[in-house]
Amino acid sequence: MFDLENIKICIIGLGYVGLPLAVEFGKRRKTLGFDINEKRIKDLRNGIDKTLENSKEEISEAVHLKFTSFERDLYEFNCYILTVPTPIDKFNNPDLNPIKNATKQVGKYLKKDDLVIYESTVYPGCTEEVCVPILEKESKLNFNRDFFCGYSPERINPGDKNHKITDIKKITSGSTEYISDVVNNLYKEIIPAGTHKAKSIKIAEAAKIIENTQRDLNIALINELSMFFSELDIDTESVLKAAETKWNFNSYRPGLVGGHCISVDPYYLTHKAKQINFKPEIILSGRKINDNMPNYIAKKLIQCMKTKNINIENSKILIMGLSFKENCNDIRNTQVINLYRNLINKSSKVDIYDPMIKEKDVHSMYNIKLINIPNKDFYDAIIIAVAHNIFRDLGLKKIKSFCKEKSIIYDLKYLLKEEDSDLRL
Repeated sequence: MFDLENIKICIIGLGYVGLPLAVEFGKRRKTLGFDINEKRIKDLRNGIDKTLENSKEEISEAVHLKFTSFERDLYEFNCYILTVPTPIDKFNNPDLNPIKNATKQVGKYLKKDDLVIYESTVYPGCTEEVCVPILEKESKLNFNRDFFCGYSPERINPGDKNHKITDIKKITSGSTEYISDVVNNLYKEIIPAGTHKAKSIKIAEAAKIIENTQRDLNIALINELSMFFSELDIDTESVLKAAETKWNFNSYRPGLVGGHCISVDPYYLTHKAKQINFKPEIILSGRKINDNMPNYIAKKLIQCMKTKNINIENSKILIMGLSFKENCNDIRNTQVINLYRNLINKSSKVDIYDPMIKEKDVHSMYNIKLINIPNKDFYDAIIIAVAHNIFRDLGLKKIKSFCKEKSIIYDLKYLLKEEDSDLRL
């Protein structure tokens, strides 16, 4: 039924996940990259990727790839891969509107024997319980008779140049045994690292959601230990380095947990748990700890300022880094913004410095301004919040030059030696 040679791929959503996928497929077969953001399409046609995941050269290598924001262009394709965001709302409930809207778009152009593959992170059952009915309604076709679905969760790690899409093993699945083979063989074309064919779409969905939930819980444990060790006047990093000498100790570091995956995905899992009246204890406890870290960090800084007789009111504080992780310009769900707001509420003057981020992106998302460069001898306290290489390259001397003579350096990311900072997590 499906001839791999004749599959024409349309990627829906060209963000951190969709673009690298489109580029890889576009090197080998006819591929369309679709995004509703016309500015994004214009940039990509000129080889410009504001997410910094793909270079102009890499985009140009995808000789079979075209970009469009015109919905009608979807019709000539027979395999649609959806890579749209799956965020949460202000009540920490899944916001399925982006994936529902993208599914409606695809449904309008769905034809007999077409294949729809989802990569967006969802709770187990979402593809078949939420998305498939939309496809059936819009297309007037029957699932697993007229059209088919697959699920292959994204494993993109933004900003990581050592673990790119082709280097990471891919989970695949399909709505029938035959479709599972089709989806698996399709991804094998672009993933030298290999694939793992899950037994069902639900299993693939669950595997993805627990990857980030497990990481969230591990970081929560280390964050709680960091708070505990601080009360005992024990340096957490020194403890972790000692523990790492055992071969089976899993290494994690304390810090702010933000972004569009780790801080979001556990709520998708707990949402599904609540639907079946299962009460998840550990998952929500970990989320509570990690969500409280901006408050904890602000509290520790204020305590340290008091010991040094630095008045928090009207103090000048510099936060280095705004993105949710190092060497990345993604500011979605960054916990740094909550730390910033906490300190602003204490009547401090707070500057944020992050050369990785564009001013207009920060203003449109958070309505705040970044500084272009910190002033010398200006700050009462500096918080190193993100471990960008550009900050690492500055070194202690340059960072200290931003400080007043009596000041505090709070190193959340262990960029400096223990003796060179006043506070560490």
